[in-house]
Amino acid sequence: MRKRVSMIFLILFILTVAVTLGLYFSSGKSSGHQKQDQLIRINEIDKLIEDGRTKEASEKLAEYSDDLHKSEDETGKDMRILAAGGIASLCLLSAGIFVFVTVLHPLKKISSYTSEIAKGNTDIPLSYDRGSEVGEFSWAFDSMRKELNKARASEKEAIENNKTVIATLSHDIKTPIASIRAYAEGLEANLDSSPEKRAQYLQVIMKKSDEVTKVTDDLLLHSLSDMHRLTVEEEKIEISAFTQKAVEDLDPDGKEISFTSDGITSEIKCDPGRLLQCIENLITNARKYAPGKIDVYLERPDEPKGTVALCVRDHGTGIPDEDMPFIFDKFYRGHNRGQQKGSGLGLYIVKYLMTKMDGDVILRNSDSGLTAKLIFPEQKG
Repeated sequence: MRKRVSMIFLILFILTVAVTLGLYFSSGKSSGHQKQDQLIRINEIDKLIEDGRTKEASEKLAEYSDDLHKSEDETGKDMRILAAGGIASLCLLSAGIFVFVTVLHPLKKISSYTSEIAKGNTDIPLSYDRGSEVGEFSWAFDSMRKELNKARASEKEAIENNKTVIATLSHDIKTPIASIRAYAEGLEANLDSSPEKRAQYLQVIMKKSDEVTKVTDDLLLHSLSDMHRLTVEEEKIEISAFTQKAVEDLDPDGKEISFTSDGITSEIKCDPGRLLQCIENLITNARKYAPGKIDVYLERPDEPKGTVALCVRDHGTGIPDEDMPFIFDKFYRGHNRGQQKGSGLGLYIVKYLMTKMDGDVILRNSDSGLTAKLIFPEQKG
């Protein structure tokens, strides 16, 4: 394209110069004939004066003077033609240079740039001047390159995250499966010498089976949230009775988890199965990172008005302040996790489920530990 446009401008420039010079020299030839005619007429006037025919000589002289004025006008016209041609040529040359500098050269750069992009080299920035149309196009193209790099980085991060979660979940599944197999082999070998020991073996197997179920549930929720196919079937429930039943199922002996309703018997709208998953995730986190007593209670927050909160409080060291802004991010794990294994999906799943149920979850550190609050709008009537 650059060669074709340059050739067009060159041809126009040459034609302009040729036409200008043609007109000028054509007019110059006419001027040569006029000079010869003037010499002849001067000789005629001299001859008339010598013959004493002064009156005729005066008339010829006046006619010759008029012709001289006309000739001067023609000469001025020739110069104007030359000047106009020169100006036109300069304008055409300037336009050609302008087009080359502002359009053709940037397009050449973009062409070379696209070749590099096609090779997969997207790290080279494209310099541009946004003061021109080509500059706007170059800016848009460079922005596309940046977005492409971001998309590639996000894709790479997603792939690495998926590898991480698969590796972590595989480990989290492998450990309880190994325990289940060991205790099952013990039962097979009749190592359960007493009913108490047999009951202990069976309790461990059931506990480890629950751990596997929890891990696979987290993996399923992660996959569904990625595909935006997670369904929530909301219904009205009485939060106090529901929470008490959930606590009793998670801690039948009541030695680890305490529950107080503080007289709150509000109705909320939620998916009971999803809410139970949220409670289980919070209690599992408390058991893992702050072993000991866990308090579950209900309260009515001052803000936002008209809500009820289901709170889960442990008595550990809490979450470091620097981790708080990212604690609900997928795969994020706090700096105080120690040697505890995990996928970094627990709190992400809680946040995702609460959002789907038009609720919210907040975490607060205090001197007595970490408190997680599941907040729902209170249903009236």
